[in-house]
Amino acid sequence: MILKVLSVGLIGTNCYICGDEESKKGVIIDPGADAEFIISELKKENLDIEYILITHGHFDHIGALEKVKEFTGAKVLIHEEGVAYLEDAYLNLSKAFFDKEFVKSADGTLRDGDMIEVGNLSFRVIHTPGHTSDGVNYYEEKNGILFSGDNLFRTSIGRTDFPGGDMHLLVSSIKEKLLSLPEDVVVYPGHGEPTSIGYEKQNNIYLSENS
Repeated sequence: MILKVLSVGLIGTNCYICGDEESKKGVIIDPGADAEFIISELKKENLDIEYILITHGHFDHIGALEKVKEFTGAKVLIHEEGVAYLEDAYLNLSKAFFDKEFVKSADGTLRDGDMIEVGNLSFRVIHTPGHTSDGVNYYEEKNGILFSGDNLFRTSIGRTDFPGGDMHLLVSSIKEKLLSLPEDVVVYPGHGEPTSIGYEKQNNIYLSENS
């Protein structure tokens, strides 16, 4: 599998380029900013990008969406509740952080359990609301990797003080749906360094038995 991690934007959002080495088909996850940089890295990989997958609709995960879509011709997919975030500058926080409205659109919507097939790769959609109502993770079981967006971080979880946030819901959905994955699954979050399911079980205070 081809996997490239790009840090983009003012707050270092992780944008992922993920592809199947055999078919040369791939996806981009969270093109948050710096469209020209993302496009230049795409050219190096020579991948046929079929989908742009959004983990949630906050501004720092969708900022370069239009330009990257125009370059790739890929379809934009987001959880069905994420449409409201794309269309509302209050929900996606662009008005609050930039005093500028980011209004985007998607080509299709996703639900918990949906499968996205790209070449020999299969991404399962795991809905874990709480950071936002639309927050999803993309799990590629064959390679044992999870793209967690702003749901699960190394020894932390996503903020829940933004519109649509709910601490109890986020913790419970992570415990129920993510910690049940194999412990050796590598977690690639929306910000910061990778971790693993097993490491978070042992070290994440938000996910302890008493939390």
